[in-house]
Amino acid sequence: MPSPTSSRLAYIDWMRGLACVLMFQTHCYDSWLGGSARKSTFFMWSQLGGTLPAPLFLFLAGVSFALVVEKLRQKNLSASQIARTTMRRGAEIFALGLLFRLQEFLIAWGWAPWTDLFRVDILNTIGISMMLMGLFCGTVLPFLDAARARIGLGVGAAAVGMSISLLTPPLWTSWRPYWLPWPVESYINGVHNLGQPQAWLFPIFPWAAFAFMGLAVGLFLVSDWGRKRGAIALGALGGMLIYLAKWLDARPQQLYAVYDFWHTSPNFFLIRVGLLLLILAAVYAWCRWGAAQWGFSPLIQMGQTSLLVYWVHIEFVYGRFSILPKKAQDIRTASLGLLAIFLSMLLLSVLRTKLKGRSAEVWGRIRRPAT
Repeated sequence: MPSPTSSRLAYIDWMRGLACVLMFQTHCYDSWLGGSARKSTFFMWSQLGGTLPAPLFLFLAGVSFALVVEKLRQKNLSASQIARTTMRRGAEIFALGLLFRLQEFLIAWGWAPWTDLFRVDILNTIGISMMLMGLFCGTVLPFLDAARARIGLGVGAAAVGMSISLLTPPLWTSWRPYWLPWPVESYINGVHNLGQPQAWLFPIFPWAAFAFMGLAVGLFLVSDWGRKRGAIALGALGGMLIYLAKWLDARPQQLYAVYDFWHTSPNFFLIRVGLLLLILAAVYAWCRWGAAQWGFSPLIQMGQTSLLVYWVHIEFVYGRFSILPKKAQDIRTASLGLLAIFLSMLLLSVLRTKLKGRSAEVWGRIRRPAT
């Protein structure tokens, strides 16, 4: 049986790998299926599965952030040092998001509009969410004693996440910040340059809320109680959140003048958080007591290099170098293309892992004087 420490690290990678697979199938079928296949029940379920990767990536960014904060606290770093360290990493991810948009624009030179450079994509939002979580930790930690810091941060993170969700509907409608330039407003509500918030973008409201919920869950998991009973407790909490959200949504009274369940509703947000907790509980148990680590795990492997496979696969699915003609395939052909993408990204991930750190070794050998 794997040790508790290794399994608790492995379940994060396993969930990231799951998010990668769900992302692959969503992108591949969306890019390649054409004709009647796009109207099939199969495609509908594929797109439904595509609602999970973005919340998973953001939620797991929050969980990983909690583990980093806990390690920094154990090293007795000050609140300001923790904030600087974590916000710097968030800024790096945000910069990578901007670089990714520049790369996509240059590859698609001639037919991609210049406004694509300012599209708010998932990497941008993960980076900003990490910076916001770093700012939150740096602000709150000085007011908490060491014994209660973890609980205080966890409760505060959950409150911030819920507040972001509650503010989303008005910020998309009646409280829209029209006075901001659209590239800036787009980070608030995903308006882009289209005049109305776009559901296919990833603005802070509501998406950063998933990261803060992940931070709260991660802080719970590193506690002594969480280590012993984390899977059972999170599964139960997830089920209760789904039930509560469905009950609230059935009430005749509504808080908002404009109610959009599928895009801005706090009730739908709670349902998705509940689903994430159920998935996390199942994956935690699978990696702790199941067969997830008996041998080589493709999902754990891919989860360890999720940024790389996300970056590379996009161009071979949606971009100029798509391996299949777009919007022209049946389900069988698109599925074979999906298998090819999965296997190639898995191979890329393995190569990245094996070569990691080898560059410094090779460079050292080159520079070593001959004897």
